[in-house]
Amino acid sequence: MITELSVRIILVDPPADVDFGVQHGRGAKYETLQVQKRTRGDIVFNFSLTVNDSRKDGLPNFTGPFAQGPPDGRFLYLDVGTYAGQKDTPWSRRIKIPLKDITWPLVKKATATAGLALAAKIPGRGRDGSPSCATVKLVEAWQVVKGKA
Repeated sequence: MITELSVRIILVDPPADVDFGVQHGRGAKYETLQVQKRTRGDIVFNFSLTVNDSRKDGLPNFTGPFAQGPPDGRFLYLDVGTYAGQKDTPWSRRIKIPLKDITWPLVKKATATAGLALAAKIPGRGRDGSPSCATVKLVEAWQVVKGKA
């Protein structure tokens, strides 16, 4: 089974004047898409992942240019500051969003009806108020929402 999964990442209350974007590709051969700077509130990224059942353990295998890491440890990257192409910033970071908590029931629910997406809220700031970086804990668990990516 191979299916396309609409994904929405909501970056909650990121600092102003910092660029954020979704990493498309891996290693040195990547580009940052949907680059945004906060003007008010949260920043939202919409894109899709391919999901298949090729993992030996039976769990969802996320593939495509947005999926990073090995099959049993897939994640997404949001690029921050210079990694997102911003020139006038001291920030050079990536936010790592693990996909390990996305189950087959969530995938099936999000793909069963047109116009749905699987969404996660992640913190836009660290404890010190600077942009988030490294692996983040979700503000809210993955959930199915209206509004396809």
